[in-house]
Amino acid sequence: MGSSPAGGIPDRRERLPRGSRIRRGTEIRSLLRKGARARSAHLNVFAAPALRSAPRFGTIVPRYGRNAVARNLLRRRLREVGRREILPELARRGCAVDFLVRARANAYAARFTELKAELLRLSEGLCPDGSFLR
Repeated sequence: MGSSPAGGIPDRRERLPRGSRIRRGTEIRSLLRKGARARSAHLNVFAAPALRSAPRFGTIVPRYGRNAVARNLLRRRLREVGRREILPELARRGCAVDFLVRARANAYAARFTELKAELLRLSEGLCPDGSFLR
């Protein structure tokens, strides 16, 4: 059910909806400048009140000398956690936050479970009482 039988194109239900993505360079730069920041071993997270009424998710995966295959794999892993775990939880809490993840160089060597645990831990501090990051 996750992908179509011919062509391997993901089912629309399995994609991050366009309205839930942070895509514009101006929005990304603004979040990097003004957003609250938290760090983990492999990731930097920036969060700020959403420009829209729903939470949004974005990723930045710098090259760090890696090839496109490695970058896209890391980007897909981060986006998967955002789509399946973080955005639904933020929506459940009624928390309209723009959540931007920037991978650090050592994120390329991290296992998916490590990245997921770090992202979930970093998102826990969002909007419990109107604050963004602890």
